Amino acid sequence: MSALRMLSSAARRVPSTLTQQRRGYAEVADKISLSLVLPHQAIFTSKDVVQVNLAAATGDMGILANHVPSIEALRPGLIEVIESGNTSKKWFASGGFATVHPGNKLTINVIEASPLESFSSEAVRANLQEALKVAAGNGSEEDKMEARIEADVYEALQHALGSK
Repeated sequence: MSALRMLSSAARRVPSTLTQQRRGYAEVADKISLSLVLPHQAIFTSKDVVQVNLAAATGDMGILANHVPSIEALRPGLIEVIESGNTSKKWFASGGFATVHPGNKLTINVIEASPLESFSSEAVRANLQEALKVAAGNGSEEDKMEARIEADVYEALQHALGSK
C-alpha cells in the first residue's frame, strides 16, 4: 500500500470526536482578558480589553479576541492597551514575553515597563547620544556592546515617543 493511500485511509478513520476547531474574526463585543505583569508589580490582572498592540521580536502585532494561541518574545518597545470606548494606555517595555492562551486570555511578562508619558524626549535624546558615543569609542568590547544595547533601547523609546 502506498504511503499516500495509507495516510488517506488513516485520516478517514479519525474518530468524529476529534473535530477541528474553527477560528473566526473577533466580534466588536468580544474582549480579551489581559494580565500585564512585572516581577514586582501587576499592572493589569485579568482586565477585559478590546485590543493589545505590542512590539514582538518578529514584528509589531495587534492582538484581538479569538487570536490564535502563541508565544512571542518581545523586543524593547511600546505596549498599547485599547480599552472600551477607544481609550488607550501606553507603556514602554524593555522586553519580555507575551503568551496568547485559548479562551481569549493574554499574559504579558516584562522585566521593566513604565507609562510612556513618564519619559522626556530631551533626556532620551541626550542618553541616546551618550550611548552611541560610548559604542563608537575606544573602550573595551564589553563596554561597547553594553552601550550598543542601551542605544537600541533608547532608539526604540525615541520611536515610541514619536508615535504618541
